[in-house]
Amino acid sequence: MAGVNVLTTSGQLALTTSRKLRGMTHTPSVGQLKNLRGALFLYRVSAIITGVMLLLLCAEMIVKYGFGTELEAGGANGFLALSPTGELTGLNVSTLILIVHGWLYVLYLFCDFRLWTAMKWPFLRFVIVALGGIVPFLSFFLESQLRREVGGYLASHEDGAVPEAAHANQPSGGEPGAAA
Repeated sequence: MAGVNVLTTSGQLALTTSRKLRGMTHTPSVGQLKNLRGALFLYRVSAIITGVMLLLLCAEMIVKYGFGTELEAGGANGFLALSPTGELTGLNVSTLILIVHGWLYVLYLFCDFRLWTAMKWPFLRFVIVALGGIVPFLSFFLESQLRREVGGYLASHEDGAVPEAAHANQPSGGEPGAAA
């Protein structure tokens, strides 16, 4: 099926393909657009934060296993220092990075689930997006791709939401289309 050009809210031209090609099995209703916009925003924030924490985790692993040192706070070597593994006297910041990334990944999975549910994508799409929290740099790529895709979908369906809002604000007792 051929694609349709859609002008997004940022003024960029996005190409939206058929639902079958995008992996979408069911189109969300117009009433879900606000929920979908919130899910996209929360996903974008969590993807960026989780991606940054994953890069910190990767750097920490390289320093720990490549150079035999760990990041320590408040130890004998100063406020923040690289100390040999096993000789830490202060707070082990390396372990703290591991724990924080783990909890932020749980938040990332929740945001992935919320977006996946709202868009009604196949399960494989959920798994691919979930990999963004454990494959370095993938969350940044997926955030950009999903922002364009879901943003294009939202932009193309916002026109359909306007008539419902106008109909809901109509004064009661009058006929539709009658002058006030």
